[in-house]
Amino acid sequence: MDNGRVCALFCLLLLAHSSCQQTSSQRRSGKKDSANSAAIEELRKQVQDIVEELNVLKEQQALQTVCLRGTKILGKCFLAEPVKKNFHAASDDCVAKGGSLAAPASGYENDELLSYVRQSIGPEEHIWLGVNDMVTDGHWVDQSGSGVRFKNWETEITLQPDGGRSQNCAILSTTANGKWFDESCRAEKASVCEFNIV
Repeated sequence: MDNGRVCALFCLLLLAHSSCQQTSSQRRSGKKDSANSAAIEELRKQVQDIVEELNVLKEQQALQTVCLRGTKILGKCFLAEPVKKNFHAASDDCVAKGGSLAAPASGYENDELLSYVRQSIGPEEHIWLGVNDMVTDGHWVDQSGSGVRFKNWETEITLQPDGGRSQNCAILSTTANGKWFDESCRAEKASVCEFNIV
């Protein structure tokens, strides 16, 4: 029997036992129905707390499973998706898995992401980053809408970002050693989802 079923069964037994104890003690002491209502409400709250704790544990277990298939770095893990999709489909897939498109917050994270992409997807691939300027041209934000503090645009040869209104999504290029380029969001690229871990 898996942990979820064991916990659910334990909760039901605990609830039944507690309910029986309260019912018999209330009959002996002759308390009114309001005491029963308060006790039932307290039990509901306890069950809800247990369910919330169980959901947190399930989420942590799922993250550990995801991270085992990918790679861990400090506070995050990455999971490659080699199937090429447009930016929005890739982003939706990451969100459905409980993460978001990778958006390096430092040079260290960018280097680790580059290394992981080369190993897992290929040495000559480009991946979507969770960075775009769809709302305001030139104002690059992450998927939460916060301004991007770390940027690694290729500025020596092509002066990125250079696409204006036609290229509103960012990619990381393995062939350019992890430099970023702006790209049309409709293009199809591989991607890497990132998950925050504690």
